[in-house]
Amino acid sequence: MRFAAIADVHGNYLALEAVVADIRQNGIRDIVNLGDMASGALDPRRTMDALMGLDAVHVLGNHDRYLIDRSPEQMGSWDRPAHAQLDTHHLDWLRTIPASRIFKDRVYLCHATPASDEMYWLETVMADGTVRMAPLLQIEEIARGVEQELILCGHSHLARAVRLSDGRLIVNPGNVGCPGYRDTHPYPHLIETGTPEARYAILEDAKDGWQVTFRHVPYDHAAMAELAHRNGQPELAAALATGWIG
Repeated sequence: MRFAAIADVHGNYLALEAVVADIRQNGIRDIVNLGDMASGALDPRRTMDALMGLDAVHVLGNHDRYLIDRSPEQMGSWDRPAHAQLDTHHLDWLRTIPASRIFKDRVYLCHATPASDEMYWLETVMADGTVRMAPLLQIEEIARGVEQELILCGHSHLARAVRLSDGRLIVNPGNVGCPGYRDTHPYPHLIETGTPEARYAILEDAKDGWQVTFRHVPYDHAAMAELAHRNGQPELAAALATGWIG
């Protein structure tokens, strides 16, 4: 069993194209997508068209949910512009996507955690804005009730793997299309990956257990940074250009 996991495309169709090409060059057919597909100051329409045409297993992210569970007036600065560019068939397709699912009976998929699409699983945010690894006991408590040996999540945009004390493995493949952002929940903080490449992970069931390969894929990130600038998102533009907010 060998497959690729992607997450957090956020409307970055050039990064998505590069990642899918790299996946195919590695001889991989099966892809799971962990959500947050369109929202952002880039090109949600083209990205959604590509994802809807991709033979993949999808779960819904929090920003995907925001596009379909509230009016445009209630949406945030990343979701409202994306909603305006999407057609009814894009939104109807998102409504068919579940918040979690089981892949081939052995892999649990969700965007953030089983109970929440807005909470980091493998990271914790301190009151001073520092982002660090969550304590193992906290990670394991969130995993209570998940029976699958491999668990995949996204949301934090940070590529990471954590082995639980019972042997289960939780993997965040990192972000495809958004290497940095500013958030206010639960405290104001920054996420910065430090490089502009698109990220994903290859998972393989080997003799001694699951092997994880994190891939960093170059693409024309300067073009997407310029698009973010034109669309009035200078912090996203900086992150796309460098991997840092500022």
